[in-house]
Parts: sequence; structure tokens; C-alpha cells
Amino acid sequence: MNEIKNIAFDLGGVVLALSLEGGIRGFEKMGVSDARQRLDAFVQKGVFADLESGRISMEEFRLEMCRLTNKEITLQDCYEAWHGYVDYVPQQNLATILRLREKGFKVCLLSNTNPFMNMWADSPEFDGQGHPISYYFDKMYLSYECGVMKPAPEIFHMMLEGQKAKPEETLFVDDGEVNIKMAQQLGIQTLCPHNNEDWTIFPEIQKLLK
Repeated sequence: MNEIKNIAFDLGGVVLALSLEGGIRGFEKMGVSDARQRLDAFVQKGVFADLESGRISMEEFRLEMCRLTNKEITLQDCYEAWHGYVDYVPQQNLATILRLREKGFKVCLLSNTNPFMNMWADSPEFDGQGHPISYYFDKMYLSYECGVMKPAPEIFHMMLEGQKAKPEETLFVDDGEVNIKMAQQLGIQTLCPHNNEDWTIFPEIQKLLK
């Protein structure tokens, strides 16, 4: 196994604890009656995927929600619905990420997400201690900014190029098997905890902290 120099983390289900049910409830409350069929814990589809891949803006997403619900929806309504996905932010995850950076590893975020979620994540409200998520990472590769979603190989190439890292010297931590499989095809080392599992105690992570 090659020496790890670069570590890329997924956001939902890895850095923060995710609640698919909370997201569904949020959009149902907003009036999207078939939210359960439309939303996913790993990769969004339809208009939700259009937002997360950067194909549409926040305003265009809001207008589509108005059309779907047949009522006036505000940007704040959309923000609150998306925020339903957030369960809590495990402090041990953040502490471990900072320790890895202190050890000299390049550490980045590689996430399928959208501007509504990032409004909260990259604000002082994120960790409960006044730090935005960007405080914890050297760089963030977000699908809506990159214009492509995992598991497309392009977003992995963007991350590797941006980190100036070789695939075999990179560890990718993600709870989505389809994303893990793509990373492996590209020669990236991987770690696949279950959704919301405590990956900080995994031997692979503990070894890096020694």
C-alpha cells in the first residue's frame, strides 16, 4: 500500500450525520407531496440533481418548487427544507480532521451538495463553535461548484489535480458504495463506513494519527 498524503472526505453521512427522513419531512412540509420518491441519501435526481450539479441556480430551483407545489415558495423555505437533511455534526469527526491536518496530510472535502446546504455549512453555525466547514479543510470540491456530481470520474480528477495528489497516495472516505467503486477504478485508496458510522475509530484512520 502506498503512503497516504492526501485525504478526501464526503460530507453527508461522513463529516456530518445525515437524516434522509428529515430531508423528506422538510420537503413534504414545504408541499412536495412525493418527496420520498424524489429524494435520495446518496445521489439526487431530477431537479434536485440539477441543483447539486450546478445546472440550475437557487432561484431556478425555487421557481421549480413553486411549480411542483402550486404555491409561492421562498428561498428561505428551500433552505429550511434542505437543512432537514442535517441530523447533527459529530465533534469527534471534526477533531480527527484537524488532527490529520496537524499530522501534515492534505485534507479536502469532496461532496455532492448544493448552495442551500453550503449556506449553512460554510457559516459560523456549522460546528456550534463559530467555525464554518471551510475552517476544517484545505480545500472543498463541491458538486454544484465543480459542475459535476460523484460518481462521475471528472470530479475525482478535479480533486486530484487541485490537491496535486496521486491517486495511489490518496484516501477517499465515503459512505456511498457507487462513489467508492469509481474511486477504486481510478486507483484511489478507499474507506467506506456505513452512513453515520464512527469512522474515526477505524484502524486505517488510527494508523494515520500515530
